[in-house]
Amino acid sequence: NMKSAEGKQVFVDLLKKCHLIMENFGPGVLDRFGFSWEKIHELNPKIVMGSIKGFGSSGPYADFKAYENVAQAMGGAMSTTGLPEGPPFVTGAQIGDSGTGLHLAIGLLAALRQAERTGKGQYVEVAMMDGVMNLCRVKFRDHQRLTRQSLAEYSVPTYKGMGEVPRAGNDSGGGQLGNAVHCKPHGANDWLYVVVQEAVWQDLAERIGPEVGVPDLAEDPRVASIAERRKNQQLVWTLLNKFAENYTKRELMAILNPLDVPCGPIMSTADLANDEHVRGRDMWVELDHPQRGKWWNVGMPIKLSDSPAKIERSPTLGEHTEEVLREVLGYDAAKINSLKSAGAFSVPPKKAA
Repeated sequence: NMKSAEGKQVFVDLLKKCHLIMENFGPGVLDRFGFSWEKIHELNPKIVMGSIKGFGSSGPYADFKAYENVAQAMGGAMSTTGLPEGPPFVTGAQIGDSGTGLHLAIGLLAALRQAERTGKGQYVEVAMMDGVMNLCRVKFRDHQRLTRQSLAEYSVPTYKGMGEVPRAGNDSGGGQLGNAVHCKPHGANDWLYVVVQEAVWQDLAERIGPEVGVPDLAEDPRVASIAERRKNQQLVWTLLNKFAENYTKRELMAILNPLDVPCGPIMSTADLANDEHVRGRDMWVELDHPQRGKWWNVGMPIKLSDSPAKIERSPTLGEHTEEVLREVLGYDAAKINSLKSAGAFSVPPKKAA
């Protein structure tokens, strides 16, 4: 409880002992508690402090509040996501929240390593807006390409000097043609994403051509070269969608994989929760929580050979407070109980009437 003198003293004791402190208060909150970075660094010169803000601690946006979708809006993700004739879309992935956390973790690891080498800690700041911009780096590459040329792999019109990168639906970008094709039974997620690489076109065209009424598709001058396929990519996707009408997304994937065509089914949350590959890699794990009962959570995507992470339930509020005070700060039971009564960890218990 940072509003109590006892709570602040516990905080100071932890600062002097620990290697790392992280916070994501609103702008200026920690300073108002009396703990600026300069004060924290004075108390423990080796400590590393990590801070997440919506827009950082400097600049005209510094005092603004941010949420996931605000970060996506202001970091460039929304303006480049969606269909050109429609509104900008947010992505289903939490690139603002989780993406910023990942960026902070990288910075903290670097700062901890530096502190080990030099004995000097430092302040590590990541702004959500900055993190989203970094994850949109390919779009910023295309922004610069537009100063010199059109973007030939885009299915929407682009031209030199266009200025901003347009929304282009499910276009692959990056030079290769790519898009999602609709498969039977044509439900909301009955799609397969397909990338048509130059190296696979001959085999792909020979496989799909006869079934879509174009037996000589591989030699058709409209799609014979990558330049022509870019120019006439609507034809390419029309033919692939016609071919896909007869197959489920899994059946179509089974046809394309032996041809070495990069592809993957659009997988719903239900698909993933029941997928053999996902379960086999412990990416959907069951947990048991004392308050909410049994539930499922996403697993750890980082696989360590010698120290694999074990996914465990989240703690209840204050569950490990006493353990930390005993093992990290060496407080005895009497001191912990005294601090509890003084409201050092939460609002003090009400006295009986």
